[in-house]
Amino acid sequence: MSPGSDNGLEPPQIVVLDGGFSTQLSCHVGHVIDGDPLWSARFLHTHPEEVVNTHIDFLRAGAHLIITNTYQASVDGFVKHLDVTPEQAYQLIKRAVELAKKARESYLEEYKDYIQNDHVPLVVGSVGPYGAHLHDGSEYDGSYADTTSVQTMREWHRPRIQGLVEGGVDLLALETIPCQEEAEMLCDLLREFPGVKAWLAFSCKDNQSIAHGECFQKVAKKCWELNPEQLVAVGVNCCAPSSVSDLLRGINDDRPHDPMPLVVYPNSGEKYNPQIGWIDRDKCEPVEVYIQEWLDLGVRYVGGCCRTYATDVSRIRNQVHCWRDRWRFQHKYQGSVPNQSSHS
Repeated sequence: MSPGSDNGLEPPQIVVLDGGFSTQLSCHVGHVIDGDPLWSARFLHTHPEEVVNTHIDFLRAGAHLIITNTYQASVDGFVKHLDVTPEQAYQLIKRAVELAKKARESYLEEYKDYIQNDHVPLVVGSVGPYGAHLHDGSEYDGSYADTTSVQTMREWHRPRIQGLVEGGVDLLALETIPCQEEAEMLCDLLREFPGVKAWLAFSCKDNQSIAHGECFQKVAKKCWELNPEQLVAVGVNCCAPSSVSDLLRGINDDRPHDPMPLVVYPNSGEKYNPQIGWIDRDKCEPVEVYIQEWLDLGVRYVGGCCRTYATDVSRIRNQVHCWRDRWRFQHKYQGSVPNQSSHS
């Protein structure tokens, strides 16, 4: 499932992503997940059925795909924090794919009378940044790029990507990447898995820069050009929704006939305080209020990240339907399409 070309007759296909896995998982396990060095990946080992049920929540909410809870999973991390062997750790990464597939099978059986063959949800393998396993907050600023060699990051990423690919994911999500060096390395590493496609999403510190400080648009364009055969989209995730439009606006102005598909899945806009957790929810506009604006800017993959629940995914999907209806109306009666140059 991927966005189709704009044929001028129908609006572009929009792929609805799932939401914050650890956020929805907390509804099932009743455990504190934030602050754990393995984050939600621990529950692959301790609560596999709850992992399955969390995936099913998002599918029932209308997500076109589910992302494995392997953001913070790594062979080294599992060996250190679960007291397992490297081989057991590797198998645990593959197990994440198995659990997502099990959720998909259950969902397809539950809704078999309503789902067409071309609407089977995808299983997407989450590949979080090197800094996440350091458990020192450096994934939020990318500072580890100043002290860690590209080769070290490559050797850390390779087995986790290999495990996801062997497990049979349909797509990879190279996500929450805070620094240019790691992003470029991942685009190159992807070539070792020639049959696999991926999107690349950055974490950003403001409305112009990725977390490490480089210009988002420049880095995103460079990475796209490094591997356009395997990347299906570039964009941002786990940033404030209010920053997204400024980050994306104009990114395809220099390629009106061949725009880069864009992926966006921000957090709720809340701030994370290490001492007390997530704060300021009452000060945030819901993610869904931004959806139609982002789609006008060329976003073709859209969902939520931290602190977005299955109910938020339902609202996001509703906004996607509204946008497609508006597209049809404007195209038919006004002879115009929102931001036509940005459509893929």
